[in-house]
Amino acid sequence: MEQGGGQEETELKRALTTPLLYFFILGDVLGAGVYVLIGQVAADAGGAVWVPLVVALLLALLTAASYAELATKYPRAGGASHYTTRAFGPFAGFIAGFCMLAAGVVSVAALARGFGGDYLSAFVTLPVGLVAVLFLALLALVNARGIKESTRTNVVATVIEVGGLVVIVVLGAWLLLRGDGDAGRLMQLGTPEKGAAAAVLSGSVLAYYSFVGFETSVNVAEETRDPRRSYPRALFGALATAGAVYVLVGIAASAAVPTARLAASSGPLLEVVEEAGGVPSRLFSAIALVAVANGALLTGIMSSRLAYGMAKDGLLPATLTKVLPRRRTPWASITVTTLLAMLLALTGSVATLASTLVLLLLLVFLMVNTAVLVLRRDPGEADHFRTPTALPVLGIASCVVLATQIEAQVWLRGLAIVAVGAVLGALTVVQRSRRAEKEGGLAS
Repeated sequence: MEQGGGQEETELKRALTTPLLYFFILGDVLGAGVYVLIGQVAADAGGAVWVPLVVALLLALLTAASYAELATKYPRAGGASHYTTRAFGPFAGFIAGFCMLAAGVVSVAALARGFGGDYLSAFVTLPVGLVAVLFLALLALVNARGIKESTRTNVVATVIEVGGLVVIVVLGAWLLLRGDGDAGRLMQLGTPEKGAAAAVLSGSVLAYYSFVGFETSVNVAEETRDPRRSYPRALFGALATAGAVYVLVGIAASAAVPTARLAASSGPLLEVVEEAGGVPSRLFSAIALVAVANGALLTGIMSSRLAYGMAKDGLLPATLTKVLPRRRTPWASITVTTLLAMLLALTGSVATLASTLVLLLLLVFLMVNTAVLVLRRDPGEADHFRTPTALPVLGIASCVVLATQIEAQVWLRGLAIVAVGAVLGALTVVQRSRRAEKEGGLAS
């Protein structure tokens, strides 16, 4: 059913404008990972960390183009699950949604534990488990209050995050100007163990992780005003901004700090601050806490909307479609995903599952890039965004190439999660089939 302006009817409130959606995506991409990312990329690629960052941005844009087409063609909260259901049926849709849910819930739990860790210890020492539970409960309340309020909070947090990264860029430039940095490191590509090509590919896997987050935004397309115009603008604008920020931060950090020291540090941006002086180290701990909280809030929004969308498609219990009467937010899915995140945060098993996030997302991206080609048989709305056919084809190839760089142990964990999803998906399909047969029998 359509509303005025060609928008599909929805129970959710359309409150997101293009600027709010832009900040939503930017805040999700510029998450807590950037504060540890540069050191990891330097360890794999050498001093020229900006090269794998640029490569990763280009690879992310391939899949982002597929998401832009599907999100404007089918602006539904289910996201990847909804697209793959349309293209390949409910079983594939369940697998895609299950992988996204697993990645999202684990990510929120990991960020909750991260919030209660070393960064918070700079100010106060509390049990990590207690902090994680209270932190997740607070995020759930913000999420349930409303998408508009949540994304406005994100705007403030994103400005703080970006402000901290701008400080790093300025400090790096200052170090170079006063003669303490070394711009020559920016051209050092490769390590003693890896040549230039292998270093770029290996570093790009880590860098690619820093750009994921854009895919979560499709789950709020149903709450976006005029998504067919707003979504592509916000998506590509946010990715371009994030890419520019990452490259500048990578250049500043590599020029300011020796590569070996950068690679060995768990807080590489603090190394820049300490090298330059003039900025209190505790300030960066505060900024990191904001980044962690913001990333957890946005991922929590994604997880709850994904569960809501899958429930609307009949892939999860219908209870998860319940919304608050006044706020019109999916309180049931928010509650369930928050409780699961609390359980993971308290068990301490997040570390073993978190390493499978990239693999799970690559599997989802592979299905999405394929779905956009299959769904070309459905013309959809005449004014939806359409990506050139070559881009999803290249997106499929990029997923395969990046997946080959993931360790075998991670593959085993990832396949175990997919196997669980396959069993649950098969049971769901059987139940739906029996229900349809029963309803058909009653109708006759």
